[in-house]
Amino acid sequence: MSTPIVTVDIGGTHARFALAEIGDGGTITLSEPETLHTKDHASFQTAWEHFAEIKGGKLPDAVAIAIAGPVGGEMIRFTNNPWVIRPALIPEKLGAARYTVINDFAAVGHAVARAGEEFFIHLAGPDKPLPGAGTLSVLGPGTGMGVAHVWRDGTGDYRVQATEGGHIDYAPIDSIEDAILARLRQRYRRVSAERVVSGPGLVDIYEALAGMEGRAIQQVDDKTLWSLGTSGPNGGGDSLAAAAVDRFCLSLGSFAGDIALAQGASGVVIAGGLGLRIRDTLLQSGFASRFKAKGRFEGLMAALPVKLITHPQPGLFGAAAAFAKEHT
Repeated sequence: MSTPIVTVDIGGTHARFALAEIGDGGTITLSEPETLHTKDHASFQTAWEHFAEIKGGKLPDAVAIAIAGPVGGEMIRFTNNPWVIRPALIPEKLGAARYTVINDFAAVGHAVARAGEEFFIHLAGPDKPLPGAGTLSVLGPGTGMGVAHVWRDGTGDYRVQATEGGHIDYAPIDSIEDAILARLRQRYRRVSAERVVSGPGLVDIYEALAGMEGRAIQQVDDKTLWSLGTSGPNGGGDSLAAAAVDRFCLSLGSFAGDIALAQGASGVVIAGGLGLRIRDTLLQSGFASRFKAKGRFEGLMAALPVKLITHPQPGLFGAAAAFAKEHT
């Protein structure tokens, strides 16, 4: 008999809800997700009730919740929305007798562990499936830089560990990246990797490149820059924005390689909405060469398969997978 649950992925701006079915063999199927704006709801409970209305009434009495932020403690607060969740009150407030609350990037790690091969495309290294045993490094550029690792024992069992690896020190490789670091140091006492290898980091890369060429710095937001940098000259693109995107891909390759070395990875997965949107750009960029450019360990790095996960809802799917691992 299958187990019906509600699975939720909550960020600062959006809360995504879906119904899921966990089969006897551990299979997970998701309904079409509903995306609600957090600003339109006074609390998670009222958003939950809105989702129940959309679905025509009573929801399953089990829920998996992925949250963009730390999940320990008696009270969970969000950085970019005013909601507060008290896990101990979930049965009372939501009518859910069983629940799982997990960090959103830990949920992505569960998605990596459980998704089929059809949800991965090749980025670098040998074009072969991810190994069934050993450590998979998982990282995802978005608003910040999420990092986790998944350990698989070769029998189908696995463990997921979310980390704060995006906050390690940014490490320049050449004089251009030295200039990027110098610019960021004018603003921050300490420059972490996610200041560069994240969606908003493209603005600082762009401004640093403009400064190198003596150009007047245009105030452009990161979404516009990503569009300008990936459109091509015939699509109204901008050559400096394109150079910034290329530099981002190089830095992402270096960072991914550093994480793989630190975690002793046997494979690497790039996740996150940004990675998915720029997958064609990544494939054509210097990402792969930078990933393996680790001096004496270049041979080791060249042997690691690097994939991009293409599952459309890894947070919802991964939260459901975490629930299944905990409760079924």
